[in-house]
Amino acid sequence: MTLVLQTPALVGLVFLPFAIVIGFWVAWSDLARMKIPNKAVLALAGVFLIIGPFVLPLSEYGWRWINPVVVLFVGFILNQTGIIGAGDVKFMAAASLFFTPRDGALMLIPLALVFIAAIVAHRALRRVAFVRNAAPDWTSWDSKKFPAGLALGPFLVLYLTACAVWGS
Repeated sequence: MTLVLQTPALVGLVFLPFAIVIGFWVAWSDLARMKIPNKAVLALAGVFLIIGPFVLPLSEYGWRWINPVVVLFVGFILNQTGIIGAGDVKFMAAASLFFTPRDGALMLIPLALVFIAAIVAHRALRRVAFVRNAAPDWTSWDSKKFPAGLALGPFLVLYLTACAVWGS
C-alpha cells in the first residue's frame, strides 16, 4: 500500500520553505514567551493568500478559506473553556489553509505523535541544567501550560514535507 496525500507534491514543495521559517519562529516564540506573535500568523496566512492561487486550482484555493472559519469557531469554544490558548487557535486557523480536509483523518495520528513528542521533549529538557542555562529566560520552562507552538509549527512542516514526498 502506498501513501498518497491529496495535496499535490508541488504545493508541498512551494509552501515548505515558508512553513519552515514561520514554524520555527512560532515554536521559538512560544518556548521563549508562551506567545505566538500575530505577525507570524499574518505572515503564514499571507503566504497562502499570495502564493496559493499560483499553485492550487482556484476552486480548491477558494474552498480552503473555509478551513480557518471552522478552526476559529471550534478554537474559540476551546479557548473559552481554557483548553487552548488564543495564539494557538489563530495559528491553527492560518495553518489550516495549507491542509486539504481530504487528508485530515490520515494526519490525526501524526499530529498526536508530534504533540506527544513535543510534550515529552519539553518536559524532559527543562529539567536539564545546561539546556535551561542556554535559554534561562524562557517563560515555558516554569509554566504549567505547554507551549503548543512547539508542536504546531513542526507539524505544519511535517505535513508539507509529507505532501512533497507523497502528494498526489
